[in-house]
Amino acid sequence: MKMAEIQKKAKSLGLKPGKMKKVDLIRSIQSQEGNFSCFQTSANGQCSQESCCWRDDCLVD
Repeated sequence: MKMAEIQKKAKSLGLKPGKMKKVDLIRSIQSQEGNFSCFQTSANGQCSQESCCWRDDCLVD
């Protein structure tokens, strides 16, 4: 997902993205939605969150 799309999603949730980095912004969105704020924290490339909308970006090397 491109940064502009992520910022739009953040704003729709009442967040103020400002100049936040992509990783931090996505984690804030995850938290605001009541999910684990775990974007790109997997050390072994595995994730139990099968239906996460960030999954494709998250597990990329």
